[in-house]
Amino acid sequence: MEKSDFIIVAFLLLSASQVFAKDLGTVGRTYQIAEVDALRELEDRARRIDTKKMLAQARPEKYRPVNLKYLPRASKARSYLVDMTYVLEVDIPDGKGGILYPRGYTFNPLSYIPFRKTLVVIDGSDRQQVAWFAASRFNSDPAVTLLLTDGFSVDIQKRVRRPAFYATEPVVSRFRLAAVPSIIRVKGMNMEVEEIVIPLLKHNARGG
Repeated sequence: MEKSDFIIVAFLLLSASQVFAKDLGTVGRTYQIAEVDALRELEDRARRIDTKKMLAQARPEKYRPVNLKYLPRASKARSYLVDMTYVLEVDIPDGKGGILYPRGYTFNPLSYIPFRKTLVVIDGSDRQQVAWFAASRFNSDPAVTLLLTDGFSVDIQKRVRRPAFYATEPVVSRFRLAAVPSIIRVKGMNMEVEEIVIPLLKHNARGG
């Protein structure tokens, strides 16, 4: 839902693709390439790579982003609205020497892009939160995207039998997340965050 927010990234990428997708044609004289074909060289190198060995060393099942932010369990049920209004930090050119959107331009991406997904954020290292999600109605809803503030996504995906992504620090900050589990939905021209309380069992274990 890849930087700071899936909706904003989608909007900015859409704008950028419209601005810069221009064929400039051929400028100046052209010459026959005398160097070794770069694509052929890359293919030769790729054939020499031991992919099985690389995967074994990388251990993707133990991958976690470095910019995860720990969030505590929700201690009480509450909900709040998040204003998605965004202010451009740089000028967006129009591809004709002018400016399409100037720095400081303010907009709400929800005005441009319909967002029908529901985001559910949990701590994947908390077994009870994983079990809560697995047994909830959200797990069978294709419109739900599962985000993790901790834990290993490969392991969680096996448990809940659906894709699981990471809620990195920019996402946490953009939605002003303070506790988990949290459910994020569109409400009007804002995003609503609802914190869910899960009773803390005596033998709860993190790190599963």
